[in-house]
Amino acid sequence: MTSLKFFGHSCFMLSNTETSLLFDPYLSDNPFHISSAEDIDCNYILVSHGHHDHLGDAVSIAKRTGAQVISTAEVARLCGEQGCKHHAMHLGGKHAFPFGQVRITLAFHGSGVPGGHACGFVVNFYGSNIYFAGDTGLFGDMALLGRLEKIDYALLPIGDNYTMGPQDAAEAAGMLKPRFVVPMHYNTWPLIAQSPEDFRHDVETRFSIPVKIIQPGETLILE
Repeated sequence: MTSLKFFGHSCFMLSNTETSLLFDPYLSDNPFHISSAEDIDCNYILVSHGHHDHLGDAVSIAKRTGAQVISTAEVARLCGEQGCKHHAMHLGGKHAFPFGQVRITLAFHGSGVPGGHACGFVVNFYGSNIYFAGDTGLFGDMALLGRLEKIDYALLPIGDNYTMGPQDAAEAAGMLKPRFVVPMHYNTWPLIAQSPEDFRHDVETRFSIPVKIIQPGETLILE
């Protein structure tokens, strides 16, 4: 059984009885206050870019647990310099891990580190493909990504202002053609307040793709 727990904003835990992956571990300063960084145990930490609300508690969690940080070369090096176990990758690259595979995808957003790039991930986790888009605007090559990877769950930002808004995220879903969509990066602050229910209605009406809304603190069992 594979589960996906939402900690609010863009922080998720993907896990089964063997392995846990933490995405963008923004916990200590997260307004949803679902969990403290000290309570998290995981094997891998995937960081999409270096902004504080995504890099978050990656270093402290990795140093305490021994989890391996997986990210672009610049972010991985930053974590490594602070004593973290890390694996550096970059845009378009794939690498095999004990749980499956990680592909680093494009994300059109600031990197948060000098000379770096923001990214997303397609994670093959024991046979399920999860696309974590990271902070990104809409871009046409999402259609290509949907052809390269048979995506089961697409985790897409809908907050607008800093990332795609609901309308653009719906277009992204139409290009990616995943089995399911999960909205993220919304309602953390008033500036990115959105209705996930309206987003769900748009995606399901136009593209017949089911949208799974996970409230902060809730866990979704993957199908």
